[in-house]
Amino acid sequence: MFSAIVIEKNDTGQSVACTSLDEADLPDGNVSIDVDYSTLNYKDALAITGSSPVVRKFPMVPGIDLAGTVSESSHPDWAAGDRVVLNGWGVGESHWGGLAQRARLNGDWLIPLPAAFTAHAAMAIGTAGYAASLCVDALIDFGVSPDQGEILVTGASGGVGSVAIALLAKAGFTVAASTGKIDEAQYLQSLGATTVIDRAELSSAGKPMQKERWAGVVDSVGSHTLANACAQTRYGGAVAACGLAQGMDFPGSVAPFILRGVSLLGVDSVMAPKSRRLATWDRLARDLDAEALESIAHDITLSESITAARKLMDGTVRGRIVVDVNR
Repeated sequence: MFSAIVIEKNDTGQSVACTSLDEADLPDGNVSIDVDYSTLNYKDALAITGSSPVVRKFPMVPGIDLAGTVSESSHPDWAAGDRVVLNGWGVGESHWGGLAQRARLNGDWLIPLPAAFTAHAAMAIGTAGYAASLCVDALIDFGVSPDQGEILVTGASGGVGSVAIALLAKAGFTVAASTGKIDEAQYLQSLGATTVIDRAELSSAGKPMQKERWAGVVDSVGSHTLANACAQTRYGGAVAACGLAQGMDFPGSVAPFILRGVSLLGVDSVMAPKSRRLATWDRLARDLDAEALESIAHDITLSESITAARKLMDGTVRGRIVVDVNR
């Protein structure tokens, strides 16, 4: 038997509980894993609270991340004792995920735990940090460089934003952090932000073309915030978009794209190919300061995930949440 967060749904609605399951309950897969740590991401919070229909079938064990040790494998790449990490691939949505002490998965979805990180550190990064690194890679690969001007990071006090600030600062960029938690300014500056702005400056409807401010943007918010960020991006700049905390809509204009040559770079963390994942984790291992990572993350127990999900949806959580599934 093992413990897991389980989401059920019937005619009366959705329920969620921390409960016990049997190994025989695990879904099909060619790699079984003893999970050490998981995380609580925005998508997990959506699933647990039922705020959005991200769960595709029930019952479901949420958790889009996990780090642990292979206990059994029929996959050619993995053997018992291997240390592995999983991010995305629809886990926690259509396949049981990491908020459990055991998991059974497709070995193609796994990557080796980077030597630079413990399982705990890898989950302090998690999908949010991995998505942030993908965004930084997208801007740099596009050609955005530190000498071109300031980079805006929206949702700055969240998991994506916190890691993005740390990575951009390490790469030599000047970073402006947009947040709804102005009292977290000292925290954001400790990560490397030079300027902290109130998200209210970006979160309401704005003009289709605004004063040019940003050489590039990492956006995890969407909606009006993304539209305003595009409207403020300098000629030839780029916006890397990976989230929808404010909304999935894009109430913007084509003006920045056709009059200033701004590029909107869509960043997907769920189905990214293995080669891109490995390169992104290499950047994290190289550029993410251990002290910064420690300040970004805090731990909770498996059973605390349900309450923490509600807090995450309320916007009262800073940084990353690591779930110790064995507590």
